[in-house]
Amino acid sequence: MKDIKLVALDLDGTLFDNSSRISKRNLTAIRSITDKGIHVVISTGRPFEGIPFDQIKGTGINYAITANGSGIYEISTGKCLYENAMDEELVTPILNFLLTRDIHMDAFIGGKGYTPVQCVETAQKLTVPSSIKNYIITTRTRLDNILQFIHENQLKVQKMTLNFYPAADGTLIDRETVRKFLVSNPSITTVCGGYNNLEFTRADANKGVGLRKLAEILGVNPDATMAIGDTENDLAIIEAAGIGVAMGNATDAVKARADYVTTTNTKDGVAAAIEHFIL
Repeated sequence: MKDIKLVALDLDGTLFDNSSRISKRNLTAIRSITDKGIHVVISTGRPFEGIPFDQIKGTGINYAITANGSGIYEISTGKCLYENAMDEELVTPILNFLLTRDIHMDAFIGGKGYTPVQCVETAQKLTVPSSIKNYIITTRTRLDNILQFIHENQLKVQKMTLNFYPAADGTLIDRETVRKFLVSNPSITTVCGGYNNLEFTRADANKGVGLRKLAEILGVNPDATMAIGDTENDLAIIEAAGIGVAMGNATDAVKARADYVTTTNTKDGVAAAIEHFIL
């Protein structure tokens, strides 16, 4: 069995239960291995400010791979250790198209989430768990003109997340049109992060690249890493890690490409995997 030195944990659908809480058993397992000097890091599609700092306090978790690998942060200082974001030239024509669609969109910039004001009403229509909807509605800065904001401040966008709401017949409005538009662009990587959303980053940014970069920073051999996740945006890190673990609630594609399938996020799947491979 591999001598694991770093464990990367996705949040939604993995470390979180269905109410975006971390179970006592998961927290205990994490503390048990950080006490042994093993790095436990967050690996999420969320921006840095979307990390549950209050819940992980005292666990020994001090690093986060965020925005699908586009930004790596030291939690104790908030310092960005690595960023691979989309520049204005790349993201502007994409935004010009997206702003014509009836969707909810978030831009992750500098570790924070920003949303066009026009998306406020759309957020209420999303059919996602109430904890996710509340997170989206309460943690974003609303912008009257997102393109102007990016241009005037010469900003780069780490990741964009797009959420869709259903029509009367149950089909998700504009999702297929948006998906075809995004996947036709070779300069970006488009994946689903859960609940039928779409997320895109630079083509060379993903959680797997982020894992290898953080392992390099921490002096850890990539073979001595373990990653746990549940959706398409976790595939790259599950394949990059020495041991890739799929949650019991993971998609079939994630389970098929993982080395091991643990229990679900509502049955302490993270703790079960840590206990199986490390404790």
